Amino acid sequence: MFGIKILIADDEARMRKLVSDFLKKDGFSVIEAEDGKRALEIFKEETNISLVILDVMMPGYDGWTVCREIREISQVPIIMLTARGEESDEIFGFKLGADEYITKPFSPMILVARVRALLRRTNNTAKTVKSFAGLEIDESGRVVQVDGIRIDLSPKEFELLVYLANNEGIALSREQILNAVWDYDYFGDIRTVDTHIKKLRLKLGKRSYYVQTVRSLGYKFEVVE
Repeated sequence: MFGIKILIADDEARMRKLVSDFLKKDGFSVIEAEDGKRALEIFKEETNISLVILDVMMPGYDGWTVCREIREISQVPIIMLTARGEESDEIFGFKLGADEYITKPFSPMILVARVRALLRRTNNTAKTVKSFAGLEIDESGRVVQVDGIRIDLSPKEFELLVYLANNEGIALSREQILNAVWDYDYFGDIRTVDTHIKKLRLKLGKRSYYVQTVRSLGYKFEVVE
C-alpha cells in the first residue's frame, strides 16, 4: 500500500502528528488538515485520496459535517475519531456514512491496522465500470457517460442510476427506491422518486430507454436489445 494518500483532519496538532507519523512509517502518503473546513477544501482540491480520518469535535465544521459533505460527492472510506464513547454517537456516525468509529485514546498501531483492513475491504468490494450500449457508469469515479460524452448528474441522480443499474431487470417499487437511495428514515413525498426519474431520463437523452416504467409499481433498469 506504499504511496496511498490519506487525509487526516484534527484540530489537535499533536494527535495529527502522532497518527501521521505512524501512517508514514507504514508507507502511506499523508495530508493534514487543522479543521473541518480545510479538510473539505483539500479533499476537493486533491486527487486520489484513498481514505479520510476525521476527528468528530473540531471547531467550525465538525467531523460529522465533513463526513456528510464528503458523502455527497464520494464513497471514499471514512474513519471517525472521537473522545466520546456514546453508542448514539456511533450510530449517528454510521448513519452519515462513516465506515469505522474509533474512540480516543487508542493505539496508533491499531488505527493503522484498521486503515489497512478497511482499504483491503474497500478494494475487494469495489465495483467495476458498468458498460451498456451507449451508456457507461463508473461507480467509484462517480462518472456517467452517454455515447462517450460525460453528463452532469446530481448526487441523488447518480445514486438513483447506480441503484437501478445494480438491480438490472428487477422491477423496483417506489418505496424500495426511496428507502435505498434516500435512506430508510426519509419522510419526504414519495413522488420525489418520479421527479428524479424524470430529470435522470432527460439527462440520459436518447439512452433514457434503459429506465423503464413498471405500471402501478415503479421502475426498472432494463437492457433493451
